[in-house]
Amino acid sequence: MKTNLHIFFIIRLKGSWLHQPAKTVIDSLAYFPADAPLRVLDLGCGVGRNGIPIAKKMPQSTIVCVDLLESAINQLKNYCKRFHVERQMEFIQSDISDYNIKRNAFDYIVAVSSLEHVASKLILIDVLQALKQGTKAGGINCFIMNSNVEEVVLKTGKKIEPCMEVNLSTGALLTILRHVYSDWEGTRCST
Repeated sequence: MKTNLHIFFIIRLKGSWLHQPAKTVIDSLAYFPADAPLRVLDLGCGVGRNGIPIAKKMPQSTIVCVDLLESAINQLKNYCKRFHVERQMEFIQSDISDYNIKRNAFDYIVAVSSLEHVASKLILIDVLQALKQGTKAGGINCFIMNSNVEEVVLKTGKKIEPCMEVNLSTGALLTILRHVYSDWEGTRCST
């Protein structure tokens, strides 16, 4: 049995994208020694909201930044230069579900508001399995995912389809996560 420390954070984010890193992502770094040369995967990295602060906090680490959008990767490259972390970063333009994660490749895997954008529930499970297998013993997976999302037109009150591919109930999402990671120790799920 793997003895990985594993933390799940499932949080409903309100409002728009934040310009600061997710507190949970940065707080979880405390589980690693400050000078640890981590290999980090920032899945759905965007323009570096989490990857750049991780690089600044863990200067011996390498952060692999994966995003579907070329424009996000290009802007991330610019921000990395501005914040002097470009040597720590690897940039990969790819769909999350297409990115090939090697076994035991990462110490810390972060996916903030990205896993709910894979094409289906089955693909989500496949991606979670790949993330699990790609994590080294003692590593952490930190996920922040939306669940139970409802969108309403304010003027009319009419419900519309949320702009996400996998919109599960919180209970269904927790069931999937607990099943996929059932053999990990230290697993914690929060809502």
